[in-house]
Amino acid sequence: MKLTRRNLMKTMGFFSLTIPFSTLFEGVQGFDALQLVEKYANTPDNQSEFWFWVKQSFTTSPTILNLNNGGVSPQPKSVQDAFIRYNQISNEGPAYFMWRILDQGREPLRKKLAELAGCSPDEIAINRNTTEGMDTIIFGLKLKPGDEVVLAKQDYPNVINAWKYREARDQIKLVWVDLQLPSENLDYLVNAYTSKFTSKTKVVNLTHMINWNGQILPVKEIATEAKRKGIYVLVDGAHTFAHLNFKIPDLNCDFFATSLHKWLCAPFGTGMLYIRKELISEISPLFPNDNPSSTDIRKFESLGTRSFPAEMAIADAINFHNLIGSTRKETRLRALKNYWVENLSKFSQIEILTPMSDKFSCGLGIFAVKNKKPEEVADYLFNKHKIYTVAINWENIHGVRVTPHLYINEDDLDRFVSAVKDFINNNK
Repeated sequence: MKLTRRNLMKTMGFFSLTIPFSTLFEGVQGFDALQLVEKYANTPDNQSEFWFWVKQSFTTSPTILNLNNGGVSPQPKSVQDAFIRYNQISNEGPAYFMWRILDQGREPLRKKLAELAGCSPDEIAINRNTTEGMDTIIFGLKLKPGDEVVLAKQDYPNVINAWKYREARDQIKLVWVDLQLPSENLDYLVNAYTSKFTSKTKVVNLTHMINWNGQILPVKEIATEAKRKGIYVLVDGAHTFAHLNFKIPDLNCDFFATSLHKWLCAPFGTGMLYIRKELISEISPLFPNDNPSSTDIRKFESLGTRSFPAEMAIADAINFHNLIGSTRKETRLRALKNYWVENLSKFSQIEILTPMSDKFSCGLGIFAVKNKKPEEVADYLFNKHKIYTVAINWENIHGVRVTPHLYINEDDLDRFVSAVKDFINNNK
């Protein structure tokens, strides 16, 4: 369906019985942006007009260059405006407007997320972040003492900590993979996990894109082998959903958790959990409800009072994502990473710690300056040039992580490369 102001209002039709459209949309400024993207959306990917419009759709700081979008991404103005208006509506009569009116948008939102994820709405739970989704599975799976879980030392700390807690509480056994990254060797990456499988292995925990250096793991290939052995496949998709162009069923996984406030640019504190339909009854909810063994995915949403404005504005973030298109978005994010990597690679003092192959990386990358601590580089970039990156020191990965988003352009990255050059010249 072509996204126009008329169609957008139509999708919000459930408000019409209670709130006049003039009140509902008062102050929302996103529609001019929709008109602009309609004008430029069909231009070739390298058309500067389109990416100029995208940059203007955000309200980012004019003084700080944010290259840590992997932590959390800003929302385009259309999403900010929607959130503000939903919040205003809620405050006109919270118990009524939140539960009786805004909450009616929950099932249409579930359907919209499912369409983006490529699965059934009955497999999607709306929550607050990846950690909540991963914890739901980690603590909800029925495991007994001696059962083994395969995971990597390079997984996300919150996930590692949750598994360690489960190990201490229930005497399960954690079997560790120590990945040597970056790698573009498919066989090595697959075997690193599958070689750890035994008759006692019940779960394999996979990070789709390693947050430390942007390494994409061959989840489907590992999952296929795991399925042959009856092993559950749990995927941390914090950095791939709305970043890479894929559908969750493509991964052949059982569970997939992600944060929507990262690459989808949804409001802060929004997330999503996918559970393969036939497994829903086997997972106990993290927050108990009246029927923990239910087959209804909604049993995982018993959070008490939550942020209705944030949840409802997820739909606006999906609209923005769809206007750009998943393929074009992935291509652009990869091009931005390749641009700064190729320019930094010209300096002999630079080491790139991210794969360059499209199969194994996209928009997230990391570099190191030889014989310099990551903190030295990151602090210099911010203190001297107001460029915000993040120093990484985790296991065997040490460098400065750089994560541009769609509002970053080549001029911004030239500024970044120049700043790194300045660091090299002044810190010999």
